[in-house]
Amino acid sequence: MKIGIGTYALFWEFEARNPSPLSIAGMIDRAAELDCEVFQICDDPRLEELDDEALRALRDRAELLGVELELGTRTVGREHLARFIRRAELLGARTLRSMIQSQEIAAGVPAVAEELAASVPALEAASVTLALETYEQIPTATLLEVIDLVGSPRIGVCLDPANCVSALEHPRQVVEACATRTANLHVKDFAFARQEGWVGFTYSGAPLGDGLLDLDHELSSVYGADGGAVSGASSAPSAIVEHWLPWQGDLPATLALERAWTDRTLAALRDWRATHRPSAR
Repeated sequence: MKIGIGTYALFWEFEARNPSPLSIAGMIDRAAELDCEVFQICDDPRLEELDDEALRALRDRAELLGVELELGTRTVGREHLARFIRRAELLGARTLRSMIQSQEIAAGVPAVAEELAASVPALEAASVTLALETYEQIPTATLLEVIDLVGSPRIGVCLDPANCVSALEHPRQVVEACATRTANLHVKDFAFARQEGWVGFTYSGAPLGDGLLDLDHELSSVYGADGGAVSGASSAPSAIVEHWLPWQGDLPATLALERAWTDRTLAALRDWRATHRPSAR
């Protein structure tokens, strides 16, 4: 079980309201400073502006710092995935997270499976595993149906139960349905809060342990009692910290809270790993 952070744990570090945004290289440095083993570059549009030399430079930087890189994008079209599989190779990334979009699944499960199957040879050649994220636009059962129809060990699940709540799926059931197919894990807590005037609810992130995420259930389901992979994969999925942190009124307060949430989640993951597999590191 490797522990790390992703771009969404640093959202306010490079959001438009930040006058001094962290570069991708700076994010890798931050991951190293936090003693993370992994950094997932996820949905960062700046990546597409980088040429091969710049991508190799990021790989070299990460290797020097002892940080493993992962990559994240969206959609499953074969041309799009081909570009990102190549970027993953240049970055030395072995995990590529993506998401089936609503317009793609509208064509039906067989059509999406056929499109994904076209990328399997490239995934195999690059030794890259594609992890398809659970989220509200695609029922979890449908996502699993697609993965099973493709039938490749190079395509699994990026498990994020928080994403499915707005589709009225219970996080515990999502975890249990996906655990054996999980190739990547996003860890963030989440909660409901009454809106002002008690008119409806707000659904957003929460400090780990204060929300609705059952972390022990999630980790035990994915990694088993000994902290290894329960899916039969050659290596356990990485656990990537993310947040849904609302704006706190000003940048310093928002950044301070974001960093505190990250520290808290990393500590909890390391404590769990140490308890379940003391020799993991």
